[in-house]
Amino acid sequence: MPTLTDPGREADFDPARPVPLLPLTYLDEGAEVTVGCRDADAYAVLPADGAALLRHLEEGGSAAEGAEWYLRAYGESVDMADFVATLTELGFVREPGAPEGAAVDPGPGPVRWSRLGRALFSPVSGLLALALLTIALVEMIRVPGLAPRYTDVFFSNSFVVDGMVMAFGQIPLILLHESAHALAGRRLGLNSRLSVGRRLYYVVFLTSLNGLVTVERRKRYLPMLAGMITDVMVMVVFILAADGLRAGGHLTVAGRLLLGLAYFTLARLLWQFLFYLETDLYYVASTVLGCVDLQKTARRVAYNRLARLFGRRTPRYDESQFHPRDRAVARWYAWLIGFGYTASIGLLLMTAVPMATLIGDVFGRFLHPSRAGAAGLADSSVFVLLLLAQITVLAWPSVRKRRVARAARTAASSPVTS
Repeated sequence: MPTLTDPGREADFDPARPVPLLPLTYLDEGAEVTVGCRDADAYAVLPADGAALLRHLEEGGSAAEGAEWYLRAYGESVDMADFVATLTELGFVREPGAPEGAAVDPGPGPVRWSRLGRALFSPVSGLLALALLTIALVEMIRVPGLAPRYTDVFFSNSFVVDGMVMAFGQIPLILLHESAHALAGRRLGLNSRLSVGRRLYYVVFLTSLNGLVTVERRKRYLPMLAGMITDVMVMVVFILAADGLRAGGHLTVAGRLLLGLAYFTLARLLWQFLFYLETDLYYVASTVLGCVDLQKTARRVAYNRLARLFGRRTPRYDESQFHPRDRAVARWYAWLIGFGYTASIGLLLMTAVPMATLIGDVFGRFLHPSRAGAAGLADSSVFVLLLLAQITVLAWPSVRKRRVARAARTAASSPVTS
């Protein structure tokens, strides 16, 4: 067994001094304990005995006293130098430089926007949302054409307007989805963050639910599902608004615009069921099942199964190295990965059908210019130019990368002259 001290660490490790730990949180889950430090945004899963030793150190005991306590409690010795070094790497130990005997940081103050999060995700708000959802469902049954469908994407006589509104109209809705995750986390006192990034020229929004792993399991579900709940409510509001904007029993242009946005919101909502993409619902399922890294384990289990079907006797991955719970669930979850790929084809059709219809109508104007008229031809021409510009921007990084690689190969193969 490891000894108390490690000669390589004697210069910066004093077993007689208390370990200056930052405020920690503990979530007991049977044989394992999730330990978190929200100040450092650091989290780790420790065995129950390791968490017990950490708690003892947090009470002010020195490393030497902790080793003696562990020996009495568990009958084994522990390498405290290694244990303290690990805590330091995790960010659980206060940075050096503070005066000796200084009080430990009491932790962060009240989390901003927590009140708004509690208001939006309160029982009263839930009952109101359920009532609106019920009304919307009744109206979709009662009013023909009120349920979102792909034809609503074409709400105007201009393909440019239709395409631009549907594309850019999703940006604030995606922001709303991610903001709901962040607010639901702040409702629990977590310092969740919402950031804006870019992929090529696409705007992307990312939510970091810092500290969620230290919240008891039953309280994690709402922050994970908050985005989907918001998507449903966005659809409900758009459907009811379109219903209210009807004129003479028919949908108006504004109403069809709202239903077109609701249609793509529905597509984004269904996308969450593609578990293999590690969507919101995947994390909910993983939490419910008590898994650590189900996706990676399931992929490797599936690979081993396929390899056995093709006659490979020695598995590529040693399944005994996986977390026991992940390994148990992956035995049946691995088969769902294939179903997920199949479901994604249907979801692709939801977005591909409107796009194919749009492209067909655009070029139909060029085939029948007399019907389209000058305005229709101009609209289709602008749409094609925008589409080509988008393709060019998407393709340019790949083209540039190939040119650079080709130039590098040419330079390497050219003879050196003096």
